[in-house]
Amino acid sequence: MSSEILINVTPSETRAVLVDNGVLQEVFIERAEYRGLVGNIYKGRVCRVLPGMQAAFVEIGLTRAAFLHASDISIPQGQTGDLQEKKVPAITSLLREGQEVLVQVIKDPMGTKGARLTTQLSVSSRYLVYMPEIHGVGVSLKIEDENERDRLKGCLESQLSLDNGGYILRTAAEGVQESELLADLQFLHRLWEKVKDRKMTVKSGETLHEDLPLPLRSLRDLFSPDVEKIRIDSKETFYKAIKFAEGFMPECASRLEHYKGATPLFDLFNVEDEIQKALERKVLLKSGGYLIFDQTEAMTTVDVNTGGFVGHKNLEETIFKTNLEAAQSIARQLRVRNLGGIIILDFIDMEEIDHRDQVLRTLEKAMLGDKARHNICGVSELGLVEMTRKRTRESLGHVLCDPCPACDGKGYTKSIETLCYEIFREVLREAKQYETSRLMVLASQDVIDRLNEDDSTYVAELEQFIGRPISFKAEHQYGPEQFNVVLM
Repeated sequence: MSSEILINVTPSETRAVLVDNGVLQEVFIERAEYRGLVGNIYKGRVCRVLPGMQAAFVEIGLTRAAFLHASDISIPQGQTGDLQEKKVPAITSLLREGQEVLVQVIKDPMGTKGARLTTQLSVSSRYLVYMPEIHGVGVSLKIEDENERDRLKGCLESQLSLDNGGYILRTAAEGVQESELLADLQFLHRLWEKVKDRKMTVKSGETLHEDLPLPLRSLRDLFSPDVEKIRIDSKETFYKAIKFAEGFMPECASRLEHYKGATPLFDLFNVEDEIQKALERKVLLKSGGYLIFDQTEAMTTVDVNTGGFVGHKNLEETIFKTNLEAAQSIARQLRVRNLGGIIILDFIDMEEIDHRDQVLRTLEKAMLGDKARHNICGVSELGLVEMTRKRTRESLGHVLCDPCPACDGKGYTKSIETLCYEIFREVLREAKQYETSRLMVLASQDVIDRLNEDDSTYVAELEQFIGRPISFKAEHQYGPEQFNVVLM
């Protein structure tokens, strides 16, 4: 599989995407007004301890206090590879209000929720994660070969001492020589010394360490031997990337390219169209079927439909082929849209158990290339596939879109018929409460048109009932659900 990393840079926004065989796989967006916070280290101050939630709120200089759970003061579960996990103590034995504490962001603020923090600090390089306060060596769970895991651990265990922390070998370390790992290790130690020096000078609520900007972070996290080219459309960013690659990723430097074409880089690879499609609720399948994505506060649901696909044999075969194609498409869409948390997949019901198993295996195989930690729980009693996917940043839709001002994010508005009947009730209410010679209804043009035409009989009956005339006026600034009854 041939892959390319495309980086588009403008003064206000930087975007990086991963493209496999011409197909968009992942999208990362960083804006000048708001950079992602994951990986940043702060000197924070505890502003509130909540024993009932086993958590605390910490001020780190953001608009909202960040959230620190007791489990994140010990080793974060499931993120330490082979490192041993410890029992979580009571939050009151760990923190007190007013206490200064070094914290690191592990999840960006999302919606109304503040950033998620940990006190288990770490700094990352190409092959390693260095954790100063932990002793031991962990290996990424995605490196499955036991001999390779043992070799990698052996490379670092000779470097361990009681006072120099622990390490996690990242997936990219697979097959890497010991000399390259030790070079990474020395870099991380120098970086950590700088963080410790800043600790003595910064004030509470200030930043001790910021993660790399998106272009360089993309090289560190997205580059693999399968990546043939890394195209960057900014000359300045290209030279920064060359300098970074020559210092830390020499195997990547030769694949960097400054894109100078007249056609915008993302247009050349059809990325802009793919991003627009990823914001839509409906995803068309090549067979004629389609998917419906609904993202809510609690979870994301995906509904699979056969649509216009009628197949060539029988209904069961048609359903099976649609579900197989849907499984592959869902895996890609989760990455492109960066959907996380609880995800419920409603495949079309299949009668044959073998077909269900094949669809589940197809989904699992398609998800193997996903760098985000995920867990597919199998088929529930209701025939739904339940899964989780780690969420550390906002989804693509939340980054690029705001809730619709007309429907307030519901996805629908009241029908014109419903609004007219609400207006009738409001007119009755106002007429009973106040003495007035007449009433005027202000609403959008569509509502006024219906009141004057289709509902004119009801209006006449209402005027007769309240004993006063009703006039109507269209307000072009009104939203579809907005109206007022004015006493004249």
